[in-house]
Amino acid sequence: MFAFPNIDTILTTYLEPVAIAILVTIISAFIFSFIQKRVIVRLEAFSKKTKTKIDDVVMAMVQSIHPSFYWYLAFYVGFQTLALPQIARTILNVILLALVLWYALRASSLAIDTLLEQGKRGKKEEVVAKHLIGTFIKASLWVVAILLVLSNLGINITSLVAGLGIGGVAIAFALQNILTDLFSSFAIYFDKPFTVGDFIIVGNQMGTVERIGIKTTRLRALQGEELVISNQELTSTRIQNFHTMKERRVEMTFGILYETPRKIVAGLPEKIKGLLADIKDIRLDRVHFSGFGASSLDFDLVYYVHSGDYNEYMDKQQELNLALMELFAHEKIEFAYPTRTIYIASQES
Repeated sequence: MFAFPNIDTILTTYLEPVAIAILVTIISAFIFSFIQKRVIVRLEAFSKKTKTKIDDVVMAMVQSIHPSFYWYLAFYVGFQTLALPQIARTILNVILLALVLWYALRASSLAIDTLLEQGKRGKKEEVVAKHLIGTFIKASLWVVAILLVLSNLGINITSLVAGLGIGGVAIAFALQNILTDLFSSFAIYFDKPFTVGDFIIVGNQMGTVERIGIKTTRLRALQGEELVISNQELTSTRIQNFHTMKERRVEMTFGILYETPRKIVAGLPEKIKGLLADIKDIRLDRVHFSGFGASSLDFDLVYYVHSGDYNEYMDKQQELNLALMELFAHEKIEFAYPTRTIYIASQES
């Protein structure tokens, strides 16, 4: 005949452990909730004293964790006191791991978005580059999280990882050129050899950068046409960027007639120095009577224009040329031009 267990046995075997587990769960829940609130209060007080965004990111990560997570964590701690079957412990462990990974991924995504948030106020190309970088990082974290969950479920992920590796290699070979341009665009974004609006020379092509895309960069040439250059080419060749030029070095030569008196030739460099001193935003480097040309006495003049702008450089060059003409007219000096003198000797019969 079946015998029912007595009250003491039921209390000792079933109810007492369950009651202890429930009590531990409630105490743990309050402890976790208290810790979270204290952390948030401390972070809020600390963030008011700093100007960096790091504390704001950490606070947002902590606030993104819902109370339900702490209740399950407390439930997990409390029911560890029970003699549960192995299958039940495995399920509890997998659920806890899934929740931890879920909130870790949410916090990581929030941190990534916050750190890249300033890109939304920048240029369109910067926004696209940062969005792609953020998406790539998030996708990688999700893949790692899924593999961890599958591994804890007892699934052999070795073959899966190997398959993903082989598939990734195959995709990389198929998309080799596209991926090269993609990573080149990241290199352009981070290294910043040029930005939109810069005037650059690439090989024998030149123009103003109008758009930096994922695969190509577009320039507006001086003649008006659009130049489309792959990002891979831009990161593997030499680029001249005139935007960062603070001043422009100019070297010019001119010649005067051989008939010019020596005294005037000797004093001309000093007169030219005084001439350049009167022109704003020009710094003289040197001026010398450099040599004897085929039909002229040659002078070298080197100076700096305090601007990298090409139009401003041409304005200063024009101002200097006109000033030289005025100086030469005042000193009665003539510019030389190609001439040839032929001497014919006569013979007496």
